[in-house]
Amino acid sequence: MLYLFDDCTIDASRREVRRADKSIPVEPKVLDLVLYLLANRDRLVSKDELVSAVWNGRIVSDSAISACIHSARVALGDAGAGQRLIKTFPRKGLRFIGKVRDTPSPSIPPTSVPALALPDRPSVAVLPFVAEPDQSYFADGVVDEVILALSRMRWLFVIARNSSFTYRDRVVDVRQIGRELGVRYVIEGSVRKSSNRVRITAQLIDAESRLTLAGHRCDGVLGDIFELQDTIVSEMIAVIAPKLEANEINRTRRKPTENLDAYDLYLRGLESYYLWTQPAHELALSFFKQAFALDDNFAAACGMAARCYTSRKVNGWMVDREAEVSEARRLSRQAVALGGDDAVALTAAGFTNAHVLSEKAAGRALVERALRLNPNYSVAWYCAGWIDVWLEDAASALEKFGYAMRYSPIDPLMFNFHAGIASAHFVAGRLDDARLYAMKAIDGRPSFVTALQIAAATSALGGRLAEAREHVAALRRINGDLRVGNAADRFSLHPNTLSKLMEGLRLAGMPE
Repeated sequence: MLYLFDDCTIDASRREVRRADKSIPVEPKVLDLVLYLLANRDRLVSKDELVSAVWNGRIVSDSAISACIHSARVALGDAGAGQRLIKTFPRKGLRFIGKVRDTPSPSIPPTSVPALALPDRPSVAVLPFVAEPDQSYFADGVVDEVILALSRMRWLFVIARNSSFTYRDRVVDVRQIGRELGVRYVIEGSVRKSSNRVRITAQLIDAESRLTLAGHRCDGVLGDIFELQDTIVSEMIAVIAPKLEANEINRTRRKPTENLDAYDLYLRGLESYYLWTQPAHELALSFFKQAFALDDNFAAACGMAARCYTSRKVNGWMVDREAEVSEARRLSRQAVALGGDDAVALTAAGFTNAHVLSEKAAGRALVERALRLNPNYSVAWYCAGWIDVWLEDAASALEKFGYAMRYSPIDPLMFNFHAGIASAHFVAGRLDDARLYAMKAIDGRPSFVTALQIAAATSALGGRLAEAREHVAALRRINGDLRVGNAADRFSLHPNTLSKLMEGLRLAGMPE
């Protein structure tokens, strides 16, 4: 279905938004919200109905809903107080009030160009960026670095420069490029220069649907060319790589389960892992192990299976602790043996070593090795930050969490980043800052045990006993087995910090 209103066109079947004939990148959840409001524009839609339809009934904070609505308005050019299109009715709900004309989506004519078979991994080609002749050397350097950075991600199939550069100065439909190169995704961009300033834009495009999945703009000052190239590439990879992975996860949802291959199982494992619930993590562990069983060289799947045990430990989900620690050790060792040049495998194994096996120095070395392989990998920065927390290096931990958030500013595990920052402040004795970030983490994931425990301890130690008891009550509803005495089983903190945490939990009323 095509929805036409104002200067916007939304193709629901292609999930494409255009404004003034320009493609607008829109987050999947934001587009889901807009499409739901359009489909029900004849009536008021309540917040509860939106949560049920768009978030599948999951617990979502008011701030997350508000942010999604704001993003929808921005995408449609409806930002500001006017509310010409999406109108809020206080305490009642939302309604799409714009004048809409809808028509069936046009069919896409078949092409006669023979298509190469898609690889068994996500595949991408980086086209030469459009630039003025005197800037083509700089643009080509950026593209070369983007290709190199993407090539370090072993889950990606990246077309070589010599093939993608045959499209320089040619006007070719992106679908034809995808068919001729045998890729699912294409990255294209441009370089513009004014005086000593340069602006580079890049878009990640689904070659089959022609939908722009992500866009990014970088501005810089021409000086040290190599330094500027490094900065631009880091920013681009930080935006584009997570979008590639997220889109692949969405794609696997549409595949029948009997046709799953190892990589699809791995992606389903990631999707379940990000839900951060006990049933979802058990499912994730199963998916990762199945993926590894299908491909016994799949180091990332092996590493992520090991990493599942870190979540089981911190949330108190372990049933047979000795057996599970032994299995985590086996998977971690195997991931390192197979994935010596795989940043995902090394990060997962390093985090598992530090948290589950209490081998913090060895774990830190593995994660640092991963960062040398892929300095843009936000998960590695996040894991390195947690390891520094456990090693009592609060300043270094905060710096690394900062890098993680910079490289992945809309990460689905942002609540975990905030919990890490809270823990770093707790290690440094800054209780107010620790409480603030723990509350941010709880806002992002109300059932996150680590954040609730930090919030309970800091509130109690700061004299907010009523608030602390509320956090303990929430913890007890989530897991009735949580006690002060088994805090050491969940945390990997230094004894001094652990003692302070346990003191706070006692004051908050957690059973001994």
